[in-house]
Amino acid sequence: MNQHYTYLLILGLSIAGPLTLSFDNKVGFYKKWKQLCLGMILPAVFFIIWDIIFTKKNVWSFNSDFILGYKLSVLPFEEILFFFVVPYCCIFIYECIKCYFPALQNERVSKIIFCALGAALLIASFFWHDRAYTFWTFIFTAILIFCVCGIKSIATVNITVFLISYLIILLPFLAVNGILTSLPVIIYNNSQNLGIRVLSIPFEDVFYGMLLFLMNALIYERLLLMRK
Repeated sequence: MNQHYTYLLILGLSIAGPLTLSFDNKVGFYKKWKQLCLGMILPAVFFIIWDIIFTKKNVWSFNSDFILGYKLSVLPFEEILFFFVVPYCCIFIYECIKCYFPALQNERVSKIIFCALGAALLIASFFWHDRAYTFWTFIFTAILIFCVCGIKSIATVNITVFLISYLIILLPFLAVNGILTSLPVIIYNNSQNLGIRVLSIPFEDVFYGMLLFLMNALIYERLLLMRK
């Protein structure tokens, strides 16, 4: 196989399972595709702009050996697809947890854990303010967590379901990112992150993924409420 299709193939394999299972009668995820697609637009725009800025600043770069070469500014076509493929998979798992475990409630303990995580990220962001990937990932995630915990009008996500879903999502998310960073398709500038790796994955990716998932989940849930 032409290795330039590598990133595209990884994305295709990632979405294949969730896309096929979307037609499961109990979950019926395909019935919510309209809200999902509309909900992915704003987060995708946010992350694409962020990604372009960081690529230009050499916070990370892309290996031309593993991409097709089509770009928006400096951003590969595959990286743009990433911001739609990953949220699709994340929201699918989130919907499955909601469907198969309807008794899970937005418990006070979950909110405390979530707020504590936000506080830890906020403190860490200022401690490592000189590292662009660390600072912006941590502070953006902290701000969104505090909005979910403190602003009732946008707190549409069941925090308990979100946290359980994210723990499940971490396994495939880290597996996909592990391939992308070990080949490497994406090359990180260690002077702009903590230098801590989970296998080949920068530690910050854990919260980058959480921010992407949470932003999509919030808008998706709001659109579902508007449909009712």
